[in-house]
Amino acid sequence: MRRTPLSIARLEEARQAEMTADAAPLSEPIAGGWMSYGGKGSWMNQAVGLGLKGPVDPTDVDRLIDFYASRGIQPKVELCPFADPTLVTALSDRGFRIREFENVMARALTKDEDLRALHPHGWPGNVEIVIADTSDAAQLETFIDVSTSGFRPAGSPVPEPLRQATQRYVTRPNCLCFLAIIDGKAVGGSGLDLGGKIACLMGTSVLPEWRRRGIQAALIIRRLEVTRDHGIPLACIHSLPGIPTERNATRLGFSMAYTKVVMVKPGKGLIPSP
Repeated sequence: MRRTPLSIARLEEARQAEMTADAAPLSEPIAGGWMSYGGKGSWMNQAVGLGLKGPVDPTDVDRLIDFYASRGIQPKVELCPFADPTLVTALSDRGFRIREFENVMARALTKDEDLRALHPHGWPGNVEIVIADTSDAAQLETFIDVSTSGFRPAGSPVPEPLRQATQRYVTRPNCLCFLAIIDGKAVGGSGLDLGGKIACLMGTSVLPEWRRRGIQAALIIRRLEVTRDHGIPLACIHSLPGIPTERNATRLGFSMAYTKVVMVKPGKGLIPSP
């Protein structure tokens, strides 16, 4: 089947919206997608997948604003470029503004491809990539600590909202957690969310002293292997433009599918979300 940016977006936006709604403590369907709430400071505070099934009633955007503002949270929408123009108009009319851009990259998987041969520096021989047992409290704690290390100041503890959101996300049945181990020490971690027809490689961090050794590339490759083993033909990665994640993904065969715009509506006393 020929994959177009639109067909990829329909699969990936639905997967992301449903994954977040499933993991979040509170979520509601809206305008063909989902809006989710995970508490103050949680990355789960986002609305995803809106407007991909047709025109959006402006009152749905009013409902979205109230959903977040009534909880003291700044409303946040991940706007897909294929969303119906009525959504763009409704967001603009209500004072939403651009916060950042997010690139969604995709890659097809074939049965016989030697994925490890793609590692730009050769597979790092002293690195073992294992799937963590999230039912084991110690392994879960190790995964949360290592995989979130790149999303907080070096040496700082895991903020409680990030800990709670990560735990809820990684203990879902469709999620697998990977640890990069060197000499018995966990030095990197990443997640894999398995949808029906698409998988997403998520939340990768490598400890600062172990970077630039090909570990992130090894984590990408291992997750691609597992995705293929599950019979899923397509994988994606979300990335801010121009960061190492995007460069590593490009080297390993990912290409740009589409760019999303993260829209927010600031308001007095409303707390922004990551």
